[in-house]
Amino acid sequence: MVDPASDRLKQNAERMMQLWEERARNEVSASIHYDSLILQDSLPQYLNQLVDRLSTTIKRTPDRIKTDRVESLRIGREHGRERAGYADYSMTQLIFEYHILRQVIFQVLEEEAPLDVRERDIIIDSIEQAVNDAATQFSQTLRDIQELFMVTLTHDLRGPISVIKMGTQLILRRLERGDTHIDVAVRMISSIDRLDSMIQNLLDASRLRSGQELALKFEECYLDGLVQDVVEDLSFTYGERFVVVSDVGIRSYCSRKEIRRVVENLAVNAVKYGAPNTPITLTLEQAETHISLTVHNEGNPIAPDAQSILFQQFRRTTSAEEQTGWGLGLFLAKSITEAHQGTIAVESAEGTGTNFIVTLPKVPAGMA
Repeated sequence: MVDPASDRLKQNAERMMQLWEERARNEVSASIHYDSLILQDSLPQYLNQLVDRLSTTIKRTPDRIKTDRVESLRIGREHGRERAGYADYSMTQLIFEYHILRQVIFQVLEEEAPLDVRERDIIIDSIEQAVNDAATQFSQTLRDIQELFMVTLTHDLRGPISVIKMGTQLILRRLERGDTHIDVAVRMISSIDRLDSMIQNLLDASRLRSGQELALKFEECYLDGLVQDVVEDLSFTYGERFVVVSDVGIRSYCSRKEIRRVVENLAVNAVKYGAPNTPITLTLEQAETHISLTVHNEGNPIAPDAQSILFQQFRRTTSAEEQTGWGLGLFLAKSITEAHQGTIAVESAEGTGTNFIVTLPKVPAGMA
């Protein structure tokens, strides 16, 4: 039995790649930086597989179909992985390459005679699947590269910051009481701490994106003392705006370092987005099995549609776009809270301000 389309594709595969490359050079800007072999990468393998798919002499058993799908997936992923490794390529350019290839395949195969419906459907379905596989791998590889970059960057920044902080602390210790430079040194240390916190947030967000869990060391914590410590530290930078309302001796079983970060992030968030020069109230309450922390600030409410993205990483509401930072504070606060088997929620309305409410179990399940 003769396979006209399959045979024509096999005979013209090399010519198709030449035509595809000529168009890619002219229409895909990123392609001009790479030689022919690199540019074509896995596409000749794709054409060879398409030859088999168009054949009517090859028996399409379930095992054969499964094997072909595995190979097709491998080829598409290989192409997507290659393109993601080149700084010039975008997802749009990757997809456009396949559109060009489809046009070239139809152009060459229909020079002698039109393709039938079966043949056209096979080619279209094959191209669409290849695009999907390549684009999925492109995105994944790009995320992996970005994660590696962030981890490397944050790690490399920690060293110089530590040196600057130690030097500033040494200078502060040598200043005499009453020296006008003490306040400057204190503010420098506070700024260094905030920068270090931003870097830690970025590193932790990167770990969470890659599927890792935060390293939590659970221990008995006096949360009333922890909240008071946070407020005292933040008062150096933001002034006496914080009001703590709490019973004495509120204890829980938690990772003290990470819950401190939650409190700091929510308090700083209230400073950034609340009305200037108004009190920020941190209310700590306990019930028989759980503890709640409410951080309240006055000012304009958060729109309902904006509340849905508050806890997503690298996302900001429209009113927050001018603020500094990574946009990770609330995302990490949510992640840390949930790692403690707790919840975090927001309430915001005109005239009543905004409340962020963290609820934690006194003893997480499995910790008793």
